[in-house]
Amino acid sequence: MPPWHLDRSVGVQKFKNDMSLTDEQVDTIVRWVDDGALQGDPKDLPPPKPLVTDNEWQAVRDGLGPPDVIIQSPEYTMPAQHQDVWFRPMSDIPLTEPRWARMRRIIHHSIAYLVLNNDPEAINIGTANGPGRFRDDDDLVNRRPQLMEWAIGKGYDLFRPGTGKLIVPGEKIAWDQHIHAVGEQITAGSEIGIWLYKKGEEPKKRSYLVGFTGIRGNRFLDIPPNSYAQTEGFTVLKENAVLENFQPHFHLRGKSMQVEAILPDGGSQIVSYVGNFNFNWMTNYIFADDAAPVFPKGTVIHVTAWYDNTRNNKNNPDPDQWVGYGDRTVDEMAHAWINVVYLTDDEYKSLLEARKSKTTKATTDGN
Repeated sequence: MPPWHLDRSVGVQKFKNDMSLTDEQVDTIVRWVDDGALQGDPKDLPPPKPLVTDNEWQAVRDGLGPPDVIIQSPEYTMPAQHQDVWFRPMSDIPLTEPRWARMRRIIHHSIAYLVLNNDPEAINIGTANGPGRFRDDDDLVNRRPQLMEWAIGKGYDLFRPGTGKLIVPGEKIAWDQHIHAVGEQITAGSEIGIWLYKKGEEPKKRSYLVGFTGIRGNRFLDIPPNSYAQTEGFTVLKENAVLENFQPHFHLRGKSMQVEAILPDGGSQIVSYVGNFNFNWMTNYIFADDAAPVFPKGTVIHVTAWYDNTRNNKNNPDPDQWVGYGDRTVDEMAHAWINVVYLTDDEYKSLLEARKSKTTKATTDGN
């Protein structure tokens, strides 16, 4: 089955990368299984698809062409048995002038930060949200200016037309690679592919990667053995904003995550809900351009996270352990990775009017 764990009954339902099955397709598979999963005539089988033996960019397979820039990290050799390691090397970015990224893709579990000097500690200053938008010294996720996050099973980030990531000459990639031992010695590194806007087609708006927390104060997480738990986090948008995607992030005890917008007028709107999180498929749900949620300043982004620390969770390494917040795979965390584009008041009003006009036209044409 395609890795699409989003609840199709609530929230945004139009995506650029929708790989889900329709209800009719699911019913067909269920009926086939109920009938014994019998094999049909082998002559009716389609030809097998060729196996890819080398690493290949998913965006290339999707027809978007090869990346304009590929940046490699140094490699790290992980012993067969070892505690988790966070490898933090730095790499140059081969650009001689400011350029805008329209999409990016990375391999391995890694975060790529942008820094303007050779000091690795520089990744600990600034925020991912733009200057002064919301800063909390206890915010462990957003204290660093992020270019890209990638975790198991995620595809690529594709920005809406007119938006992107600005990269300037002299910036470097500061890698934060979480490496977990798997029973054999492995040497590996990361690569990030960046697709650039053509010169003369630069976007007007900058996209910021934000980790909206599902845990109050980040550190307030304590999951007893053999139990379920729930946490929630609240973040106030200090500017009008467009949310471009939703990617829930947990470790092994994560079960479900919901993103809700609480509006300044007291109303609320469910953005997305993943009710069956799978650690091996951290899917990035990219909203369609005309469906990406738009919210006014003062909106509260409310993230609710649920955890399963019982034997019912097949990914649980040890349900008899207490679990707290931490970066190790056996620890837990919860945040929603979302690319955010901030709007001025005039831009916000114009976008709402354009969407209203489009909806009115579609309704009129349908009558």
